[in-house]
Amino acid sequence: MMANEDYVVVKALENGVTIIGLTRGEETKFHHTEKLDKGEVMVAQFTENTSAIKIRGKAELITEHGKVESE
Repeated sequence: MMANEDYVVVKALENGVTIIGLTRGEETKFHHTEKLDKGEVMVAQFTENTSAIKIRGKAELITEHGKVESE
C-alpha cells in the first residue's frame, strides 16, 4: 500500500487537545498520541501505517479540502 501525500494541519484552540493516530490493516488500533496546548500546531501526514486521526478537544483542522473546527 502506497503512502498518501495528504497532510492535515491541526491548531489547538484550547489546552489539552489530543491527536490520536489510527493504524491501517485488519484491526484498527491506536498507534500514536500527541497533546497540544492552545496555539500549538502539528502537521500530520497519512502514511502506510496511519489511516486516520482522531481529535479530542477544540481545534482547527486545515486540509487541501478546506477548514473545519472540532468542538
